Amino acid sequence: MERTLLANPGTTAHCPARARKWSDSQPAGLEHMGQSREGEASAVPASTLPRTGSDPVLLKTPAPLASIADSLRASDGQLHAKAPTKPPRTPSLMLPDASGRPPTYCELVPRVPSAQGTPAAHSHPQPEALWWEAEEEEKEEENRCFSRPQAEVSFCPPDNPFCMLGPQNRPLEPEVLRTLRGLFLEHHPGKTALHLLLVDCQATGLLGVTKAQRDAMGVPSGLELLTLPHGHRLRLELLERHEVLALAGALAVLGCAGPLEERAAALRGLVELALALRPGAAGDLPGLAAVMGALLMPQVSRLEHTWRQLRRSHTEAALAFEQELKPLMRALDEGAGPCDPGEVALPHVAPAVRLLEGEELPGPLDESCERLLRTLHGARQMARDAPKFRKAAAGRLRGFRPNPELREALTTGFVRRLLWGSRGAGAPRAARLEKFQRVLSVLSQRLEPDR
Repeated sequence: MERTLLANPGTTAHCPARARKWSDSQPAGLEHMGQSREGEASAVPASTLPRTGSDPVLLKTPAPLASIADSLRASDGQLHAKAPTKPPRTPSLMLPDASGRPPTYCELVPRVPSAQGTPAAHSHPQPEALWWEAEEEEKEEENRCFSRPQAEVSFCPPDNPFCMLGPQNRPLEPEVLRTLRGLFLEHHPGKTALHLLLVDCQATGLLGVTKAQRDAMGVPSGLELLTLPHGHRLRLELLERHEVLALAGALAVLGCAGPLEERAAALRGLVELALALRPGAAGDLPGLAAVMGALLMPQVSRLEHTWRQLRRSHTEAALAFEQELKPLMRALDEGAGPCDPGEVALPHVAPAVRLLEGEELPGPLDESCERLLRTLHGARQMARDAPKFRKAAAGRLRGFRPNPELREALTTGFVRRLLWGSRGAGAPRAARLEKFQRVLSVLSQRLEPDR
């Protein structure tokens, strides 16, 4: 039928441009196609004709007919009529293949790629939409029933090029570290806490989850996914995120080779960031746990002169760390800390994640059993209250305009590349962590050698 229309231009002169579809990819057919449009040249201006093949001329489209030109797409010599679709707020999962074989519940080697994020520069050529505000306004009804999972879902975008790192970078590049130092000094701890909350909500799957991702994982939220067997990949990603952020925070202190006051100021900055992340403020408990992990790391806590200088020069920060932050973190790790939605925007997931990944609980047997029960109860309550946490997080981020560079600097992929370089970032996780712990120990000994 399409070849007949190409051979008889007169039969197509009265058809609208959006209804035509040419599928003949032969060179001869393309020549006839050009002739078939001559009859309607007077009705449609030449500037509205779509660009095809390797035509180097850039055609300008007038506003009234822009939708007609945008709906035609040229690919490999073929023209396909395609109505413009609304772009998704976040990258979505590819649809499964049409093989006809129904998936099974235990099929964790999926026939579709795992849901991956893509960098904002690729998915949003225009200024990024505030999708975290749309999450709060979205009124679509959630299906709270568990459905059969199709794939293990990842909410951490792949290690695509970063604006502050080249395609091949060495570990701890001094120029990048100086840029990051200036970037964090430019932002108030409250603003930095909101940046961290936004990235943590994405990494946990609390905000920005597409319908395709929900269908793939079988539940509406990452807080529910991490409690299920097929949430293994998400649990590993959250554990690594907690570890790399803690290492980066420790490096911010141990990398200060200048005066003692400089290291004390770095400690004060981390304490102020932890206070901005605590319940009642930003309410980002995973971010709070990472910052406190840096402050309580042995290589940092052994710096007696630095902590003494903190108490002397920044007394309020030192008191807040000792009297408020340390008891709060201890209670959160034991499953007894605050976890009410509203006061908390993103709950503390690390204890449940470690437990579900087979890590043993520290302490005596009777205390560890009680802690085990509290952790399991907290994980069940966290999954149940996932919609409330999502609403609370979206409310915290209402009207927030993130800095693109600071937001990038807080992603897991960026921190991993910064600490281990482009080559070392692909090494096994345990080996990477052990090697960097040795680096931090050497830096700590250089700053304050053992007596």
